[in-house]
Amino acid sequence: MATSGETETLLRHRSSTSSEQKEDKMHWTDDEGDSDFDDPSLPYGGKVFLARKKKPDTLLVRFIEMCVIVGLVLFVYYSYYHFENLRFHVNHAYAHIGHTHAMHLVGQRYLDGIGIDKDHSQAMRWFRYAADRDHPHAAHNLAVAHLQGYSTDIKDKEEAKQLLEFAAGKGVKESKDALRKLCQFGNC
Repeated sequence: MATSGETETLLRHRSSTSSEQKEDKMHWTDDEGDSDFDDPSLPYGGKVFLARKKKPDTLLVRFIEMCVIVGLVLFVYYSYYHFENLRFHVNHAYAHIGHTHAMHLVGQRYLDGIGIDKDHSQAMRWFRYAADRDHPHAAHNLAVAHLQGYSTDIKDKEEAKQLLEFAAGKGVKESKDALRKLCQFGNC
């Protein structure tokens, strides 16, 4: 049996050991309980991060990835071999949003039949939309088409002349030439 002096020493040793463990535990964790990896006595300074095994992707994720890859390959094929058609559809989308230059380009595409079948009535409609939104080249194309006899919504030569004057005022050289030729024949 332990004597009272030995018991007292054991109790002090136990209390000092538990207080050291508490200090040690307090040293290794901060207020939030996060590890404090700054002990230089440990190998690598205590900063050892274990690799985690990544879970394999589900079949749904693999299917979606394959669909994206196949779609991308098809889009690259389409854009390479059918560029004019793609360009028309992109311009057409911008024209529907309200971009005036895209409206003019769609009208040009319909007029020339590039990327789409020729359709003069659609071309004049898109030129009108762009001209109403103050696009000078569309105004020029609409006026010249009317003067050349295409079916447009222009009522008379006076309106065509106003469109040409607007385009010439915005710096379209062809409109200035058309006005000069138009005035030569006494249609001013």
